[in-house]
Amino acid sequence: MRIISGKAKGTNLYTLKGDQTRPTSDRAKEALFNIIGNDILDTNFLDLFAGSGAIGLEAASRGAKKVILSDCSKEAIDIIRKNAKKMHFEQEVMIYKLNYEETLKTKVREKQDYIFLDPPYQSNYLYKAIQIIIDNDLLQDEGTIIAETDRVDEIEKQLENLNINVVDIRKYGRNHFLFLKKLSE
Repeated sequence: MRIISGKAKGTNLYTLKGDQTRPTSDRAKEALFNIIGNDILDTNFLDLFAGSGAIGLEAASRGAKKVILSDCSKEAIDIIRKNAKKMHFEQEVMIYKLNYEETLKTKVREKQDYIFLDPPYQSNYLYKAIQIIIDNDLLQDEGTIIAETDRVDEIEKQLENLNINVVDIRKYGRNHFLFLKKLSE
């Protein structure tokens, strides 16, 4: 796994050992950032279930102005810190060892332009995180939540009662990226 573009292009990233996380492939990550394009510049970017930090660190490398990476695993946080140090991004990113609820309720003080969610697939964390984001108005009016999942139909059904709209779905292997926007008031 590596940083694909930007200031730290080509940096090989440390990854977590074992099967507790499933890193987003370089191919899927590249496709994701091709969709976002230059809109990433000068944005607030939250990587909530950060794992190795590859998505949030890619955002920082490509010019996001403020990047928050959060994970509840000590091992994940240690890897994120190692990767940020390797990239010389210790000052560019904020790293929190907290669960998603604590992060959203206590550390996210500004509205986010992009929020990347890649929770464990067999959990209900995705729905709960989106609900907290909407209830606490943590997404810019034109902001985007990007949710990685392998349960598209189930997630779409769950989201029907939230003030959120699925605007795009992209498939990479067995994984899907759902692009979500706030519904207009």
